[in-house]
Amino acid sequence: MSTIQDVHGHGHYDHPGGIMRWITTTNHKDIGTMYLWFAFSMFLVGGTLAMGIRAELYQPGIQILEPELFNQFTTLHGLIMVFGAIMPAFVGLANWQVPMMIGASDMAFARMNNWSFWLLPVAASLLIVSFFVPGGAAAGGWTFYPPLSTQGGLGVDLMIFSVHILGASSIMGAINIITTILNMRAPGMTLMKMPLFVWTWLITAYLLVLVMPVLAGVVTMLLTDRHFGTSFFNAAGGGDPVLFQHIFWFFGHPEVYIMILPAFGIVSEVIPTFSRKPLFGYSSMVYATASIAILSCFVWAHHMFTAGMPVAGQLFYMYATMLIAVPTGIKVFNWVATMWRGSMTFETPMLFSIGFIFLFVIGGFSGVILAIVPIDIQVQDTYYVVAHFHYVLVSGALFAIFAGVYYWLPKWTGRMYSETLGKWHFWLSMFFFNMTFFVQHFLGLAGMPRRIPDYATQFADFNMISSLGSFGFGLTQLFFLYIMINCIRSGEKAPEKPWDGAKTLEWMRLPTPAPYHSFETPPVVR
Repeated sequence: MSTIQDVHGHGHYDHPGGIMRWITTTNHKDIGTMYLWFAFSMFLVGGTLAMGIRAELYQPGIQILEPELFNQFTTLHGLIMVFGAIMPAFVGLANWQVPMMIGASDMAFARMNNWSFWLLPVAASLLIVSFFVPGGAAAGGWTFYPPLSTQGGLGVDLMIFSVHILGASSIMGAINIITTILNMRAPGMTLMKMPLFVWTWLITAYLLVLVMPVLAGVVTMLLTDRHFGTSFFNAAGGGDPVLFQHIFWFFGHPEVYIMILPAFGIVSEVIPTFSRKPLFGYSSMVYATASIAILSCFVWAHHMFTAGMPVAGQLFYMYATMLIAVPTGIKVFNWVATMWRGSMTFETPMLFSIGFIFLFVIGGFSGVILAIVPIDIQVQDTYYVVAHFHYVLVSGALFAIFAGVYYWLPKWTGRMYSETLGKWHFWLSMFFFNMTFFVQHFLGLAGMPRRIPDYATQFADFNMISSLGSFGFGLTQLFFLYIMINCIRSGEKAPEKPWDGAKTLEWMRLPTPAPYHSFETPPVVR
């Protein structure tokens, strides 16, 4: 890049245009935008795989996918949605919002920020290529369980390499976020004055730095078992396949909270805005978030109640898992208390946030049920577990991402999306999501195992409902893509304060509430 002089004689860099602008950018907003578009494209890929799975399960018998191919669809759907869609979307939101929320000019390590993004398309390509090599990527599922994964073909090696690169990207992003938040806050912004979204990302970033190296370690051990004659997980050589599960889930359970804590932060920003009140119990929200993160590191073996654990171990993990419900409950009560007697309006971000609370609580309740050892042993590896974690991660993480995108879109683009279309997107998503996953609770309680392409005829009706719901949910997300493109290209110019209530309270014939700062008592519109 050449240095050019401005009118005052100061030198500055002539930034490239076109495609090179995006490849070389160190601007946190550009990088945040790339993260979000990458996440959405991976979401469509992962969603297509999910619809393939549901198409196969539409009725009993083998229709479309042979069992081996069905397993590959299941494996890649899980990996792509977790590492390619949900996590990059939250990192994109962090890139856009964290520097602006704390008054920083950019992220602390701007070039590393660029590098951590551009690792993602490489890793995603490896994941997708693993689908097409001989033997595919099916062995061991998205959790890589040996002995299946020690016997798979080249596809498993590609998956291991991909996970290494994704982990490196996550660790770099997390270090960047921690350094930015701790070192670059505006004067006067103490930690306990930071917005909740910044707090949740600070805690999430520490979790990432803690557990991502554990995932890297366990897949490296798997790689040496496969190619270098070690026996970490090979019982014939003195190893233990259950050791893999312990190490993997020490990463895997905090990973669940890595995907939900930033969602808590988004909802904690949106609900006060549309309730026109400050967040109820700010400090308790911060402590609850930190408590959830710490406790998440002590509950990993609740994924392994059927793996032959001593009763004392089962009791410990059962009680520790139930304990997480306490800080999570505090957060839910605080959100409800924030809405209580507020001057609420129901724009799209608020609808997605309320939908998040309602459905996430259902996922939380089924999680408490699964924490009870005798029940978990009965429904282990059934569709009850599938329903549980989709209520946490789809109506949890994904709905919060939608809320955040709609909420901050006017700030990002200077344009307003169509409120009517946004509400249609919410209600269709809500309807089809429940149609897809609520009936899976019944399938699981009746004993239908997951990851199996065929099933007994007694499960046919609920599977048909679930499959139809999944097709509807998938098509609804194309509708979301249309709303976004329409907003960016031809949306109305956003007002200076798009959510100050001027438009939204008009139909209620109520006076506009005056803008207020979070440290003042808010006006109440009656």
